[in-house]
Amino acid sequence: MGKRRKTGGGTSLLPSRGGRGKRRPLLWITGVVLLVGLPLAAFFWPGGSAKTSKAYALAPESALPEYFRKAPPNVREAYRFAIANRDVLRQIPCYCGCGGEHQNNADCYIKNVKPDGQIEFDRMSFT
Repeated sequence: MGKRRKTGGGTSLLPSRGGRGKRRPLLWITGVVLLVGLPLAAFFWPGGSAKTSKAYALAPESALPEYFRKAPPNVREAYRFAIANRDVLRQIPCYCGCGGEHQNNADCYIKNVKPDGQIEFDRMSFT
């Protein structure tokens, strides 16, 4: 415990003054961490909403053939993403299990783009 100091009416069990100096840097460090850390945590904390915003481009639904428009929403979104971001998907290796038929992830969705711009889709990702 602390040192016993004599006061006018007897002894007191107050902490020694030597401990304050040792605690001061710890308090400063804690204060700085809180002042810097809390705003950073609030800035980088993911939104609490279940609804997330999408920061990538999607082709319109009308760009999909009729049989793809009946697919579940996540499948339609994947193909719409492939149309609008083919260059991005070309940088990602194929992992669809085709056995080497595709050179990259873009090939999992788009077989060919004809000179007139018409897209021939690969149905492998549809199933």
